[in-house]
Amino acid sequence: MEYKPIRAIISGGGTGGHIFPAVSIAGQLKACNPSTEVLFVGAEGKMEMEKVPAAGYEIVGLPIVGLQRQLNLRNIINDIQVPFKVVASLLKARKVIRKFRPDIAIGVGGYASAPLLWSAQAMGIPTLIQEQNGFAGLANKTLGKKAGSICVAYEGMERFFPKEKIVLSGNPIRSQIVPVTPEMKAEGLAFYGMNPDKKHILIVGGSLGSGTLNRAMRKWIEDGCTGGEDVEILWQCGKYYKADTDAFMAGRDLPGITHTDFIARMDLAYAMADLVISRSGASTVSELCAAHKAAIFVPSPNVAEDHQTHNAMALVRKGAAMLVRDDEAVESLMATALYTLKDSRKIAAMEEAAGALALPDAAQTIVDEVYRVIGENNPDYGL
Repeated sequence: MEYKPIRAIISGGGTGGHIFPAVSIAGQLKACNPSTEVLFVGAEGKMEMEKVPAAGYEIVGLPIVGLQRQLNLRNIINDIQVPFKVVASLLKARKVIRKFRPDIAIGVGGYASAPLLWSAQAMGIPTLIQEQNGFAGLANKTLGKKAGSICVAYEGMERFFPKEKIVLSGNPIRSQIVPVTPEMKAEGLAFYGMNPDKKHILIVGGSLGSGTLNRAMRKWIEDGCTGGEDVEILWQCGKYYKADTDAFMAGRDLPGITHTDFIARMDLAYAMADLVISRSGASTVSELCAAHKAAIFVPSPNVAEDHQTHNAMALVRKGAAMLVRDDEAVESLMATALYTLKDSRKIAAMEEAAGALALPDAAQTIVDEVYRVIGENNPDYGL
């Protein structure tokens, strides 16, 4: 199959959950044809402005900001600026498009995605949406009407998009995340200094951390770690909570608990874990399916349209995961995890169900859709 060189803009960002899939799509485009040119468009001041160049790609920032729902002076000032920054972002997006002359614009969600795709559609540029969550936001639902293709990660998305445009692609994930083998599990246990004769829990709070997951761990520790004698835990508390967690753990003799702000080898962390406790961002959910891991999700209540609950429930309904509500987690999360960990058949069933939901070729599926959409407008570039 011939993949001709194209020029693609990939827009979106704001969180690692948007950035990792975007970089994965770019990498697959370049793998199919190294002469393909990719330009990223993100939001000024957001993490993509650092992460994307680190991955080897050029990025342009738009002055876009999102509406803040909590009522305080800082957020009021932010929200007053939103319409003006939207207009400025639309104008800048048009300039970027004119200069780069893309064959297609790909939106992966986040602040910068909407103004870039709106501008591209208004200028007659083909567009593709990669919807990572199980519940589509207003911007993507609106943009989907004119998009050439909508690549989704969950079934049932015809609630939000024209059915004929939907492709079940899955979310692109880091290439290191693969189904865990016994050899990988042994490597992960050795890498993190864990005892292979014990059970293991991985708590993933994200790059900044999760206050709820951290409070649940702290309460369990303060209560005497009941039931945890035969369990070792790798606890990613996050950068924001690292100092407080260090202070809390100081002087406590708990050799079975390892806390850290960042996990560099997530593939080995997944591999060593018998059970993962995590928020349910789209990328994390897709990675756990790809790794065939049993999980307990605690969806964040602080995301638009309650995306994370929808993401988690897509697995819970299939028997691939469990869910503990955020407002119940501090009291019940660790007890639920330890009880579940003792049921090896339940763990095995969740692992099997999670693996059945994995879509490991997501990036290639999306790239093929990119070429199909371009080909509808320019037959010389279709597959």
